[in-house]
Amino acid sequence: MRYLAQEEHNPIIPIWQEVVVGAIAFGLLCFVLMKYVFPRMEQMYQQRVTEIEGGLERAAAAQAEADRRLERYQAQLAEARTEAAKIRDDARADAAGIREDVLAQSREESDRIIAAGREALAAERATLVRELRTELGTLSVDLASRIVGESLADEARRAGTVERFLAELESPDGQTGARGDTAAAGAR
Repeated sequence: MRYLAQEEHNPIIPIWQEVVVGAIAFGLLCFVLMKYVFPRMEQMYQQRVTEIEGGLERAAAAQAEADRRLERYQAQLAEARTEAAKIRDDARADAAGIREDVLAQSREESDRIIAAGREALAAERATLVRELRTELGTLSVDLASRIVGESLADEARRAGTVERFLAELESPDGQTGARGDTAAAGAR
């Protein structure tokens, strides 16, 4: 029975041999973990922390560089907009200047054409007046010659009668009408 008594063991109380073997195995496991595994894990952890911190620093540096480039880009964009506005304003001013120049040239050209036209009209008028005077003088002398019955052309030319008569008609004073009427009455 003893054999049976020995075999019956209280399950709550551990067997001391198993506790010793478990303690030795636990100690050996702790030694291996502390000597080899934990330092390697700590090294990997530190490496990972360093990589993450380096990545964060690189990301912060990249962000700062991106911010600097963005500011530079915005400054260049503002400069370009200012330059474009200046170019637009200069172009508008140039266009206004060109427009004024073209208008001035047009006015000068139109004034020149009008002056040339007036001069041409004045010359044409003077030519017509000369021709009419000559023709009127000739016709007057011919008419007077028919009325009188003899040729008065040489006498009229010599005395300048026709020219005097026409000059009296053109004079602005009131005598022209009276002399013209008198001459016309005498011719009848």
